[in-house]
Amino acid sequence: MKSKVSIIKCNSYDAERVFACVKEAVDFIGGLEHFVKPGSKVLLKPNLLMAKEPEAGITTHPQVVRAIAKLLKPLGCKLYLGDSPSVWGNQIENIDQVYEYTGMRRVCEEEGISLIKFEKKRWRRLIPLTTWLDECDYVIDIPKLKTHGFTILSGAIKNLFGLVPGLHKTNIHKNHFDPEDFSRILVDIYEEVRPALTIVDAITVLEGDGPATSGKVRDLGLILASSDCVALDSIMAQIMGIKPYNVLTTKDAAHRRLGEPDPDLVEIRGEKLAKAIGKPFLLPTASISTKLPEPIIKLAKKLIRYYPCVEQDHCIRCAACIKACPAKVISMTGKKITFNYKKCITCFCCQEVCPAAAIKIKRSILAKLIGL
Repeated sequence: MKSKVSIIKCNSYDAERVFACVKEAVDFIGGLEHFVKPGSKVLLKPNLLMAKEPEAGITTHPQVVRAIAKLLKPLGCKLYLGDSPSVWGNQIENIDQVYEYTGMRRVCEEEGISLIKFEKKRWRRLIPLTTWLDECDYVIDIPKLKTHGFTILSGAIKNLFGLVPGLHKTNIHKNHFDPEDFSRILVDIYEEVRPALTIVDAITVLEGDGPATSGKVRDLGLILASSDCVALDSIMAQIMGIKPYNVLTTKDAAHRRLGEPDPDLVEIRGEKLAKAIGKPFLLPTASISTKLPEPIIKLAKKLIRYYPCVEQDHCIRCAACIKACPAKVISMTGKKITFNYKKCITCFCCQEVCPAAAIKIKRSILAKLIGL
């Protein structure tokens, strides 16, 4: 049976409009009852990277969560919502602020959703995942479509990284800093969790140096849905204007036969894919794998490098980057943020958590000379 992905036009976050579009997206791929049994416990997993308002385009919009909750209520499901935001110092101290700023606390109160914290873990495949996976019958993945400086695409599979509680994400970045290795970890998580359904908030998205404040907000006007995260990420890659296999999670998941990576073999419901594809996305500065043939990349890998650097005039000295750095190579000398580049693992966690968009990408001399 072919994997199905629905694409629905949705040009605003008006509550009624979003509900209609989410319902249509789910109905096109079989209807909610096909994925979730009545009376079950369902964990809603949005992308809540940091404490920013929904208008910033960084986090899943609360109206998309509201729409999903309203669809589940007639089934008598018990709903829970949680995430483990980015790798700040102490995740538990920050999570309340994240829930408040992103609008999740309000929507959960209004829709009767239990707002939870991922405070306990259970090791699965040598990965610590929240014990709420044991408490709930199903996971509904609700990612925000964004670019990502380390993985190119932050979508269906990448969003599941938030099921790793707090500071354990820092250790994973530290121990698996090679992009291919890190992507394998993300696919391990996907293979373990296997969400019942994924609904993507792609109404407003981020391009450029996403997935946080350094990205650029763009109106895309889409809701997507599927039970196959691999197919969904492949379709999102097509929409972004990149080859699906340039997304390393898609490549690895395809090798494991965890979903359909070929967009031509995916059954598209709703909007035609050709109509959903517009101007190619502005991609992250560090995404050289989309710009050069693989043999050249392997030869030049040591010379074509990208590093984080701070625009000191924009830095607010909050020290979020210092707390987030898995390799502990960032320090503050006086009022200036400095990096030990000899030990930097270029995971760009610092850029991801910077609330002031003060961390940019520095290119090596060769990268500049060949126009990367």
